[in-house]
Amino acid sequence: MTALMTDLKRLSSMRAPDGFAERVLIEVGMADSYARFGTVLGNVYVAWNRFGVSAAARSASAAEFEDWFGQDVGRPLVAAEPPADLAEKIADELNGKRTMRFDLRGLTEFEQAVLRKTYQIPRGEVRPYGWVAREIRRPAAVRAVGTALANNPIPYFIPCHRVVRTDGEIGNYGGGGPEAKKAILTMEGVRVNRLQELARAGVRYQGVKTTKIFCYPTCHTGRHALEKNIVWLHDEASARAAGFRPCKVCRPAAVA
Repeated sequence: MTALMTDLKRLSSMRAPDGFAERVLIEVGMADSYARFGTVLGNVYVAWNRFGVSAAARSASAAEFEDWFGQDVGRPLVAAEPPADLAEKIADELNGKRTMRFDLRGLTEFEQAVLRKTYQIPRGEVRPYGWVAREIRRPAAVRAVGTALANNPIPYFIPCHRVVRTDGEIGNYGGGGPEAKKAILTMEGVRVNRLQELARAGVRYQGVKTTKIFCYPTCHTGRHALEKNIVWLHDEASARAAGFRPCKVCRPAAVA
């Protein structure tokens, strides 16, 4: 008994190896790892855990990213060597290829639905907040959609920059403000100035005479239509009155 007590005292006095506690927390999903990655957007800090990527930001320093993560996500964060394939997945996502898994724990069911739907918007295209609300079957929750996107912890990869105001204006952006939003959309091939001109003219949709389909101006299905076959439309009512039906790809209106 005395020998056992001596062994227990010796074990209790032993110091755990450096980083042991952090590794345990990471293993059970209570802490995240992070690293800085060079991307087409510049340096981006990315956090991940065994469930997927949990956060991203173009912070000025590692300390700034850690502070932001602690306040917004609320878990410990540990600098680490990234998985071998993470840099490739980051490049894929920024090029429009969906390969990432995401950790959305801590977000409400509504917020998760908003982000999952936003993730489906193709590269080089935009949708209004009202579209996201309708797609997740919460058509009256347009303002709440905007709030959820403003608090998106994984911008760039869950592309909240592809969601614009209902009137077609670019709107704000939690990943760096309107100018950053315009820059990212331009990089993706969106003609931002043209989009803004259409918005100011009250144009919401593009109709194609040869197909009798109307869609959002950035939808890839109408991108190669000849100018002479394009009709600019102000709203759904005028589109339907002119004999156009909504695109089944970008779904500018409910499709029967």
